[in-house]
Amino acid sequence: MEYYELHPVNPELRYINKAIKVLREGGVIIYPTDTVYGIGCDIFNKQALDRVKEIKSNPDIKLLSFICPDLKNIAKYAKVSDYAYKTMKRLLPGPYTFILPAARQVPKKLWSKRKTVGIRIPDHNVALKIVEGLGNPIVSTSVTTRKGELLFDPLEIKSVFSFQIDLMLASGNLSGKPSTVIDLSQEEPVIVREGAGDISVFV
Repeated sequence: MEYYELHPVNPELRYINKAIKVLREGGVIIYPTDTVYGIGCDIFNKQALDRVKEIKSNPDIKLLSFICPDLKNIAKYAKVSDYAYKTMKRLLPGPYTFILPAARQVPKKLWSKRKTVGIRIPDHNVALKIVEGLGNPIVSTSVTTRKGELLFDPLEIKSVFSFQIDLMLASGNLSGKPSTVIDLSQEEPVIVREGAGDISVFV
């Protein structure tokens, strides 16, 4: 595994470009978000998606969440109602995952049984610069142990995943909760998981 430590606000572009190169070549990376570290790959690379499932020790896992660089980008990958757009515009970038009806362009490996996908725009420059440079969304699935416990210490993550991941970008200890998950695929919002994002706007 290649391992680089980056400044969270002004990350060195040479390391961002290394991550983008790995992703374009079908590799898998670990990267920081505004909540926890994520394991990611290009959503359009089938072999890389399969690798992520193997790394998560669950071949049947549905990788529902992926990162987009901005709201303009989301319409390519999900069907967005006026209400959903206004809600996301108010809260993103931020620690939320929004569940929306999937657009046809998204690989079916990322669809839920209800034909929805989870979309993130994290408030973290490392993650955003990666997807901006790549030109495609990347998978966002939390870095956990085999028991499903979240890992926040980059050196511990490096030790655990050193033989499974191609490259890791670290930005210090992340001690936050996972993202708050809001389902906007129906007429009324549904809070699926309360996490780092404030849910008071939905209550």
